[in-house]
Amino acid sequence: MPEIALQSPPLPLTSLTDDEVLFRDSVRQFADEKVRPLAKEMDEKAVFDQGLIDQFFQLGLMGIEIPEQFGGAGGKFFEAILAVEELSRADASAGVIVDVQNTLVNNALLRWATAEQKKRCLPRMAADTAGAYALSEAGSGSDAFALKTRAELKGSDYVLNGRKLWITNAKEAGLFVLFATVDLSAGYKGITAFIIEKEFPGFTVGKKEDKLGIRASSTCELILEDCRVPKENVLGEVGKGYKIAIETLNEGRIGIGGQMLGVARGAWEYAAKYAQERKQFGKAIAEYQGIQFQLAQMATEIEAARLMVYNAARMKDAGIPFVKEAAMTKLFASQVAERVTSLAIEIYGGYGFTKDYPVEKYWRDSKIGKIYEGTSNMQLQTIAKLVLG
Repeated sequence: MPEIALQSPPLPLTSLTDDEVLFRDSVRQFADEKVRPLAKEMDEKAVFDQGLIDQFFQLGLMGIEIPEQFGGAGGKFFEAILAVEELSRADASAGVIVDVQNTLVNNALLRWATAEQKKRCLPRMAADTAGAYALSEAGSGSDAFALKTRAELKGSDYVLNGRKLWITNAKEAGLFVLFATVDLSAGYKGITAFIIEKEFPGFTVGKKEDKLGIRASSTCELILEDCRVPKENVLGEVGKGYKIAIETLNEGRIGIGGQMLGVARGAWEYAAKYAQERKQFGKAIAEYQGIQFQLAQMATEIEAARLMVYNAARMKDAGIPFVKEAAMTKLFASQVAERVTSLAIEIYGGYGFTKDYPVEKYWRDSKIGKIYEGTSNMQLQTIAKLVLG
């Protein structure tokens, strides 16, 4: 019987340039050597190692698309997705920290910031400042524009009052792209994006959520009580926050696809290796057709998800409309991650259900893929509108 491979299903190398392969392999090595050994402890303590975040900056992973003139790597969106995938293969919390930084915060600044704002913010985002993207509130999840956080112009400042919930990277972040409304009666046309510094008076990072998965990644409440924000910290135009939010989240969904792809790959690798080591009835369980078929189906779905993620990222870099593909990518990759990680637990049997073995963490980490940056139902709604006209 042919031996089952111990590594991931082969990557479509023909779709990557030599530089992209080199970049991907370097991130993979870093993830294996530096991130993976800390993943279990970080998950148990629900705290991400600050030393790893420092290394993310040192390696240029927090400013992949930021131009070199601002201290960034001057890379492509596709490379950011490769980084998220490889980090998530070792630990989904690591993947989402780099994902939010690049696909949401940095992308919003690159597209919408003024020249002065870029000069002031981008060097920090590339060097040492983590970012967070603050849109959600208690009453505005899928209905993202039912915002209650208010922004009132008083002199040279806007004064913000309200609360944000489920904000990724909130504990580690020094800069926030935060959405508030300047006019509740205007609905989504009153929403405005602001650049918030953690040190601004009246701004507080509140409760950290105790989560099922991606536990090392901080998810916190933000509290704004007469928080004064200079007018020059408006991102884009007043009343155009809805446009910034929608277009940035479209890109972010490809990032979540990359994260879920990495999660699925990590679980598959462990399951394939274990299947060749675990013996029952005198032979490795990988020699039984039932297990072979499960691993083959998992590998096929991973490859399909990979091609969707890569295609959507390539489309974004090429300037081709990608909203439908981004929604499909997030929807499908999150489904694959949940199925693959669940099957990995079953291949491990009783061991898979314990925290002494790695696959249960992958399953817990996979669940968020169907929820944040637009639930699966919201992705289906977007897809339906676009394919049905």
